[in-house]
Amino acid sequence: MIVAIDGPAGAGKTTTARRLAARLGYPYLDTGALYRALALALLRQDPTLNRARASEVLTTIQLEVVWDGTQVRLWLNGEEVTEAIRAPEVSRAASLISAWPEVRARLLEEQRRIGRTWAQRYGGVVLDGRDIGTVVFPEAEVKVFLVADPHERARRRQQELAARGQRLPLEVVLREVLERDARDQERALAPLRKAEDAVELDTTALTIEEQVQRVYELVRERQRRLHV
Repeated sequence: MIVAIDGPAGAGKTTTARRLAARLGYPYLDTGALYRALALALLRQDPTLNRARASEVLTTIQLEVVWDGTQVRLWLNGEEVTEAIRAPEVSRAASLISAWPEVRARLLEEQRRIGRTWAQRYGGVVLDGRDIGTVVFPEAEVKVFLVADPHERARRRQQELAARGQRLPLEVVLREVLERDARDQERALAPLRKAEDAVELDTTALTIEEQVQRVYELVRERQRRLHV
């Protein structure tokens, strides 16, 4: 079974997907981490993210994704970058390059390969991102689209950064959230949108536990219908 969780930044995708996967006994693939890893590689080669130069670098990047039983760990050209990819500058770069067709093409088949392999091996997989239910796995058995008020999403993002020692004013984080929304929604290739058959869940006033429970119930209902 493939469970696709999409939505804008700060809606609760990552935490919900990770906890849901643990509850179901499925591996969890944070597809955004793959974009972050490529962004980190490109930034190291050229901090200006010159697109012509980036196209050359993309062909040399070796990306390894491993599920260790609790989380996804990423290696970039032999170096583990699981934590390094969470820096704010990497997030901004990932948002920019995610609109480039060559980057999306580089990762699309990788996401599909990993998702299908893990679903077959473990009986299911939970993926989160911005186009999982619309582009990567339009055939996913369960599709959920999380939304939340922008100010609440910015507050969550601010707390996430603070936990990593990166303290930013709320207004700065909010501006970045809104800019990210605009880029994701307006890009020509695979823009952020809800799949027609996805269930929308507003997480603004929900606790993480409530979010996970709502999605868990959707998955269990789908499993009953499919006799899984």
